[in-house]
Amino acid sequence: MDFKKIMLVVCDFDGVMTDNKVIMDENGKESVVCNRGDGLGIDRLKENDIEVICLSKERNKVVEARCRKVKIGCCQGIDDKPELFKKEVSKRGLTMDQVCFIGNDVNDIGCLKEAGIGVATNDAYPDVKKVADFITKTNGGEGVVREVSDLILKG
Repeated sequence: MDFKKIMLVVCDFDGVMTDNKVIMDENGKESVVCNRGDGLGIDRLKENDIEVICLSKERNKVVEARCRKVKIGCCQGIDDKPELFKKEVSKRGLTMDQVCFIGNDVNDIGCLKEAGIGVATNDAYPDVKKVADFITKTNGGEGVVREVSDLILKG
């Protein structure tokens, strides 16, 4: 694995930037907990000209709000992640060996297989871990993006 080549980090939201849990009030409003360390990791990547985007199967205002807060691109309601993933990489003129994908669930497997470096969270589902090139020490929502950003920046 050559983290030095990475120019784009693509991550799932639920289970990567969150612990895969949701808090819902009686009116159906959802909230999640995100790790501030991930935000700093994202900032550091961007300072080094490494773009970060989020692809999420979920369509939820909380995903959009967090991505807006940390100033990253956000694509929601994605049924075919691998297809959109390939389009996003191609649109940037990159090759897959320049891309890191971070996921935790079975709908991320296609992207993990395509990416130059496929990263699974420590608490990812077993089938996801089987195809990953790297498994984080941290669980989803506990600083996964920060851990990966540190690896990329260390090269």
